[in-house]
Amino acid sequence: MAERIAPDRAQPASAEAAQARQRSVRAWQSIFVLILLGFVGLLAARLIQTNQSEHRASGEAPPFTMTTFAGETITLASLRGKGVVLNFWASWCAPCRDEAALLEATWRRERENGVVFIGLDYLDQEPAAKAYLAEFDVTYPNGPDLQSAAARRYGIKGVPETFFIDAEGNIQELVIGPVSQAQLDELLDKIRP
Repeated sequence: MAERIAPDRAQPASAEAAQARQRSVRAWQSIFVLILLGFVGLLAARLIQTNQSEHRASGEAPPFTMTTFAGETITLASLRGKGVVLNFWASWCAPCRDEAALLEATWRRERENGVVFIGLDYLDQEPAAKAYLAEFDVTYPNGPDLQSAAARRYGIKGVPETFFIDAEGNIQELVIGPVSQAQLDELLDKIRP
């Protein structure tokens, strides 16, 4: 009789062990599926980001309103009919310093040709921004991008970024990093009215 009891007790124990193994396998399968879904989600997010980056260099320019450091209010809509060079910059940005004099010189050359340069100061302190403008004798309209509203609309990733907007309000090109004279000359031909 003792022999019968031992096998009966062994069977429930092995059934419980089998169920525990099944639960463990299901748990690992669930973890694997969650990791796989997370990976697929990250890939999808990167693909969407890449597409948005590509689209921000074309199509209709997002509207913006800015108040310059001199107190003048400018909207993109008010510049319709002119080519617009929209430069996002900051006083703390070394590459911005590299292009500041070039942008100013080109602005002075182009302002009678239907092209407007606009500077939007990104994540900066006003005294530092004004000192930067004075240092480079920048005369084209510049102002703070309050709460980074325009930067978010344009999807900028850093500074400097320069958008070239044609007279109809469409983005023709985006230059990430400091712009060169050759780029400026080529891209101004695309946006001049």
